[in-house]
Amino acid sequence: MISISILGLGLIGGSIAKALKNSKQDFEITGYDKPASADLAFDLKIIDNKITSVSDSLDSEIIFLCLPTNLSLQYLKELAPHLKENQIISDVSGVKGIFEKEWQKIKSVGCYVGGHPMTGKEKGGLENSDSLLFENSLYLLSEKSKNLSCITKFTEIIRLLGARIRFVDPYLHDKIIAYVSHLPQVLAVSLVNCLEENDDINYTDFAAGGFRDLTRIASSEFNLWEPVFLYNKDEITSAIEKLVFKLESAKRMIDKEANESLRNEFLLSRKKREAIPSNIKGFLNPVYDVFIYAEDKPGSLFRLTETLFRNSINIKDLEL
Repeated sequence: MISISILGLGLIGGSIAKALKNSKQDFEITGYDKPASADLAFDLKIIDNKITSVSDSLDSEIIFLCLPTNLSLQYLKELAPHLKENQIISDVSGVKGIFEKEWQKIKSVGCYVGGHPMTGKEKGGLENSDSLLFENSLYLLSEKSKNLSCITKFTEIIRLLGARIRFVDPYLHDKIIAYVSHLPQVLAVSLVNCLEENDDINYTDFAAGGFRDLTRIASSEFNLWEPVFLYNKDEITSAIEKLVFKLESAKRMIDKEANESLRNEFLLSRKKREAIPSNIKGFLNPVYDVFIYAEDKPGSLFRLTETLFRNSINIKDLEL
């Protein structure tokens, strides 16, 4: 039996616990979180034990830090000096460089494996955790850990989650993720906040599918992003500068009616977009719009919803 402590039983931590519980291997899973979350996880048998002190996690062979970035970094510093030989500690944060820097300062005989599961949902918390969250998703691991004696044991755990492993340099990770994760978050928030609002008209009333899909992550909680902006600010601001340059370039093309140049930008964009792997799950599940045209008379909506009910189809969003 492998003993695992999960510090933070939110979306990621809770999903790790559920996935391992559903695997064919035998694990003893200990959880740490606020009392309400820990009690719920224990009552639902997602975890076997609950602890009230972070230091108690040192009794486990593997420790997952699944808390907000600043707390995970804090607990890495606290726990690392006390790790035993080949004892593993790993975080799931969206920045890796700062963790690598701090680990290098610490004298420890344990193993640190920087991790970043490239998956998630729009809403966090234990109540939204899912044993299939990592299925076919990328799970990035620090290149620095590739040759550690403990890495085989750890990667076997990650594969049990259903994830695909890829090793990447932690500093290159931060540069790449600034473009494919952090910049889109800033863009979504900024785009929504660009909408004009006044007493006469509200632009959001006209926001259709394209705008909504592009800005879905604008609803993310700031407290999860605040430490990311702090610890990866150089790469994020660099990515923002490149986006501003691209927007200014597009503005000039439109002003000058340079349609051929704009066409080339669209073609290049399509080529790059189509190169994104479609068989790897990302942060958001795909959204499919279904349009149904019905007569405007009593009973039309009832017949539609009754059909969905009889086929056990849940309606996530309905617009008339």
